[in-house]
Amino acid sequence: MKLDVYRKIVDTGSLRGVADEHRAAGRVVVHCHGCFDIVHPGHVRYLQFARRQGDVLVVSLTGDDAIEKEDGTRPYIPQELRAENLAALEFVDHVVIADQPTAEPILTELRPDIYIKGKEYEHATHPGFLAEKQLVEAHGGRVIFSSGDVVFSSTKLITQHAPALGGHDLPEAARLGACCDRWGIDLNRLRQLVGERFGGKRIAVVGDALADRYVECEHADVAGEAPILSVKPIRETTYLGGAAIIAAHLKALGAEPHLVTTVAEDGPSAELIDSVDAMGVAQSVFPVHQALPTKQRFLVDGQKLLKVDRGQTSPIDTETERRMLAVLHDLRHGLDGAIFTDFGYGTLSIPLLAQAMPLLRPHVQTIAGDVSGHRRTLLAMNEADLLTPTERELRGVVGDFDESLPAVTMRVMQQLGVPNVIVTMDRRGCVLFRPRENDRDQWFNSRLRSEYLPALSRVPVDLVGAGDALLATATLSMCCGEPLPVAGYLGSLAASIAIGRLGNLPIDTDDLLHAAAARPELQHSAATRAV
Repeated sequence: MKLDVYRKIVDTGSLRGVADEHRAAGRVVVHCHGCFDIVHPGHVRYLQFARRQGDVLVVSLTGDDAIEKEDGTRPYIPQELRAENLAALEFVDHVVIADQPTAEPILTELRPDIYIKGKEYEHATHPGFLAEKQLVEAHGGRVIFSSGDVVFSSTKLITQHAPALGGHDLPEAARLGACCDRWGIDLNRLRQLVGERFGGKRIAVVGDALADRYVECEHADVAGEAPILSVKPIRETTYLGGAAIIAAHLKALGAEPHLVTTVAEDGPSAELIDSVDAMGVAQSVFPVHQALPTKQRFLVDGQKLLKVDRGQTSPIDTETERRMLAVLHDLRHGLDGAIFTDFGYGTLSIPLLAQAMPLLRPHVQTIAGDVSGHRRTLLAMNEADLLTPTERELRGVVGDFDESLPAVTMRVMQQLGVPNVIVTMDRRGCVLFRPRENDRDQWFNSRLRSEYLPALSRVPVDLVGAGDALLATATLSMCCGEPLPVAGYLGSLAASIAIGRLGNLPIDTDDLLHAAAARPELQHSAATRAV
């Protein structure tokens, strides 16, 4: 039965032959098109009506990256599973996945005798529908509007019921497994990438270094003098933060990072330098007058009570800028990648980026960047290969909180000439954006490909450092020539490890490979290929 279902799924290039064969046998070909995110009773009635109008029913569905929703996270069900659901219906003869938002490419190949649309289109003046109607009639076909007697909305069903089902938990392994199959992600590929190809990649990391300090306290009580919490510190642990932890992640994953940063002439700065040096990370550090930025968090039983940011912005002077550029100039021929990260303490500036980007671009395969907060430096990362802002950061730097996420992202990508963006959305995961075309001149002539990747961890312990782990791992993957889906998946996997433990610790190759081996969607993916 399963083989029969898959036999029904055809590609666009086969449609002309399929249709010609049926017409030669005297059969009337009927066509329906839609998203079919969740096949509900309204869809079933619609498709049954369509099948009664002829002898053969061909159903096309819009592919994942051709569907644009406000937040970029839809469709809920991946295209492969949507196609299987439709093909499992007895009265559906053929199913095809369309890679464009309208049915025009399908209609051109299929040339159906009858094209079925919902009753709501009967008096529609939408340009997309009118183009479809004209195409059908030009080939001698006709358009029939269905009765639409049972009306449901996949979007409303998902919105209303997904929270009760645990968000994306119910179909997560299946939908992620389908995506991994489509992207060519399996355990063997990841083991080779992480265990072998990561090794020795040379990456410069430029940005603010800081310290993350965790103060563990005894149980909280209410102070006698006022209704405030009273805690007693019992232990302090300091972790690398900012650009320093990104360099540490890269080193632990087998790369050879070179940290370019600013530090003060104080004890915490000396400790940071020693820690980075002990890991074997090359450094070019430049002195500034302000103390090393420190983010201090007070915890009781692993729960954070208070965060105190200690540090002031100390913009680099022109001489320091010149010396940092000189370091990048000397490194550029030996680099596989570069990461620019701005935490708002002054190491990165727009003038520095304006000179560093064109200096490195001709020589470095992968340049990536990120910011913490609404930093305008993000808009100075021209012609980077990868940016990894949060949705709030991306919207903040352009001052647009109203447009859809795909529209805002495309505007930034087009402005900067950036082909890959991972927009992170906290506990919801991330959305991967990239052009449809490989030709740079054609990158933004059509809508972006967008692929939603749900968070790979459902029980976060500590969200600190997730973005740093994602940035380091995704950049390293792209330095190995991997496309955005692979880089985004591995980056998300690294982020899931980071938030699963307390403190900002470097993630090494064993961590990443053990996490990959435990992922249910990779097991699902392997099982699917074995059938």
